[in-house]
Amino acid sequence: MSEFAAPLPTVDASLAQAMERVTKLEALLEEEFEALKDQDLNNFSEINQSKDRLLNELIALTGVNKPEDAHKLDPKWNEFKEKMRHCRNLHRRSEILVTRKLDAIKGALESIRADSRTSNIETYDRLGKIKRGRHISGYLSV
Repeated sequence: MSEFAAPLPTVDASLAQAMERVTKLEALLEEEFEALKDQDLNNFSEINQSKDRLLNELIALTGVNKPEDAHKLDPKWNEFKEKMRHCRNLHRRSEILVTRKLDAIKGALESIRADSRTSNIETYDRLGKIKRGRHISGYLSV
């Protein structure tokens, strides 16, 4: 064995590195939300790549792969776990925003696909005259 072998990181060193990364994760999640609000998909994509790298580093530092693994961490990690809960809430906030935007898009698509025969929405033709639905009865048919 070489006398230059790297020593294993101590719990305190791993915790300090994990706290640094979780703070970066919080900032990225805030940036992600802003990118989603602004519909800046290029920035959103870059943020997601950085977020994935940070999450992989956190997995390596903590050994936590599943939620139940977090219970095995030393009590020294409680502040870290609290920050991770906050990150989960920030992620959920972004998820809610994406869901709402998707619902709005689906609603818009449904209104476009609506059967024009049952629609009584007035539109304009190429000459600027009001074009009415096909099944209009009453005084217009006289």
